[in-house]
Order: sequence, then C-alpha cells, then structure tokens
Amino acid sequence: MPRRFHDAEELLPPATLLKRALAVIYDGLISIAVLLVTTWLYTLVAGWFTGWDKYGEMAEAGQISGDPGLTFVLFLTLYLFFAYFWTRLGQTLGMQVWRIRIENLDGTSVTWTQALLRYVTAAGVFLVALLGSYYLSPATLFITIPAMIALFMPINGLSLTDRASNSVVVEVPKPVKTA
Repeated sequence: MPRRFHDAEELLPPATLLKRALAVIYDGLISIAVLLVTTWLYTLVAGWFTGWDKYGEMAEAGQISGDPGLTFVLFLTLYLFFAYFWTRLGQTLGMQVWRIRIENLDGTSVTWTQALLRYVTAAGVFLVALLGSYYLSPATLFITIPAMIALFMPINGLSLTDRASNSVVVEVPKPVKTA
C-alpha cells in the first residue's frame, strides 16, 4: 500500500539541480560503503564455497577479476538499497539531508517498479558513460558530463529518471517549529 506524504491537491515545488546533485554526491559516498561491505561478504561466501586455498590461487592468477556474479550482486544490492528508501520514505539518506523526496504526482510513494525504472535509467546512462570512457578515453568528457547533467537536470521540473518512472523529485517543506 503506497504511503501518502501529503494531500493530492497540495503541489510541492520541484527540486533544483543543485539539491539533486548534492544528494547524489552524498548518496554516492554511502553507496561506496554499501558496495565495500557487499564485496567483502561476497568474497567471504565465494572463498568459503570454493575453498580458501583454491580461491587464493584463483585470485593470484587473476581469474576472479571481472566476476559477473559479483557484478550482479552489487547491481542488485544498490537497487535494493535505493528502492527500499524510495518506496518506504521517498528519500534516501542524502535526500533527507537536502530535504528532497521522490513521489508520485498525487503525493504518494513510488512503487518498486517505478524505483526499478528510475534505477535502470540512471544505470543505463552510467553504463554509456563508462563504455565511452573505455573506448574514447579523454574525449569521453564531452559525452559523460552532458549525459550526467541531462540525467538529473530537471527540464520543466522533470528529469530523465522522473519521466521514465512517472514520478517527481520535490522539495520537502521545512517542518513547522512549535514553541
């Protein structure tokens, strides 16, 4: 059941590019920590299943670099991290700090499917940027920087991820202080 953040008639202003960018940076740092812990746990499980001696030999031979299983687990972990916060609170930790929230146009929380669409859209743009950096090296800045700006820059209040998931990122009003 979706959570209602405010009345459907109440319209909140869209989040600015600066607040979105600052929240992305903040959440990016948290994501790095989540990925490090996930990689550590994956390595423990893989080493235990494979056998530590054999796993060590595989690591020295370079056979476990680029492990598709680890890539999938990291991709899934980040999706679950973001989708959990987006569907429950409408805000990740970085979004809470900068007082912005993802919600539907009627003021309800997004669904897991909408969160998946947001995540896959952003991941697709990052994948294109990574492929460009691999194949084009220095010239990739001409592709990556505009792609990242286009991904999060709100045009008429909606960014590319907003349009893909049929949701909006809004500024959360300051709470009223009671004396």
